[in-house]
Amino acid sequence: MSHRRTALTGAAVTLSVLALASCGNVDAPPGSASGDGGVVITYNSPSEWGNYGEVLRAFTEETGVTAPNDPKNSGQALAALQAEKGSPVADVAYTGIAFGEQLVEAGVLQEYVPEGADQVPDELRDPDGAWTSVHTGTIAFIVNEDHLDGAPVPRGWDDLLDPAYEGKVGYLDPTQAAVGYSAATAVNVALGGDFDDWGPGLDYLNGLKDNGASTSAQTATAKVAQGEIPILIDTDFNGYKLRDEGANVSVVIPEEGSLQIPYIVGLVEGAPNEDNGRALLDFYFSERGQGLFAAGYMRPVIGEMPDELADKVLPPEEYERATTVDYVEQGQRQQEFIELYQDEVGF
Repeated sequence: MSHRRTALTGAAVTLSVLALASCGNVDAPPGSASGDGGVVITYNSPSEWGNYGEVLRAFTEETGVTAPNDPKNSGQALAALQAEKGSPVADVAYTGIAFGEQLVEAGVLQEYVPEGADQVPDELRDPDGAWTSVHTGTIAFIVNEDHLDGAPVPRGWDDLLDPAYEGKVGYLDPTQAAVGYSAATAVNVALGGDFDDWGPGLDYLNGLKDNGASTSAQTATAKVAQGEIPILIDTDFNGYKLRDEGANVSVVIPEEGSLQIPYIVGLVEGAPNEDNGRALLDFYFSERGQGLFAAGYMRPVIGEMPDELADKVLPPEEYERATTVDYVEQGQRQQEFIELYQDEVGF
């Protein structure tokens, strides 16, 4: 089958995303206040993702507003927002930037520029104020060195196809999770592809499949710590956090190249707790909020990574291999990629 295909219409995008599974459970953060200030519901804020557990706990401590964590991924969050459009449940949504255009086209976000967010570069926010990038990450290998069975730490994409890593590699489902789609974009670009040609990336992912790779719909860093997935293609910040928690992990930026990933937040159209939603978004872009994201090794969009944290991550020259792309086009091409992936790779 040809790897080139015309992007589908916005209606097809909507129907496809609605078909994605949606998890509706939210869990109150441990030790959170009882909600003297009410509640704010976020979609796609797993407590184990970066530092989201601590971010929402700190918001509750500061405001008295209960802010439960939510386990959805980006695709599930979009699907839920669309399904609930007539009677919204969530107040704030968080997704990878590739979903930004779909959120706007679906009409599930309202215009709101949080306090302080005017400092975010123009290319990292919606021109009409529907969403704003809150931090960035980079696609990396998170490698549990205790479960490689004598194999060396892989340094690049090509290494993962070696039989020495058979059954040891995992990545998030690129048809559902923003980080999975970003990983597919990263390897495609690194190996010479572009948005008009997904061939290099799809061929590579087929090679991973043949070598026993697994996919997960949800954040899978716990499986790395347990050795169930010794090598996870994920974000760098999740790897650094695992290391801080005591796991013997290395974070590797693939030598052939990688991708920077902005993550975005927005206020839900018709949010049932709209004032609390605005307050949470303001908190995200406050000095404390940006500092808490940085404490989870998420690179803040306002200011720099604190020196004490910068010393704990890979040196800047490693990140020079992580490129940027036209993120609007990446979002527009997502459905095209999903169709190709399902037809040619699939799990």
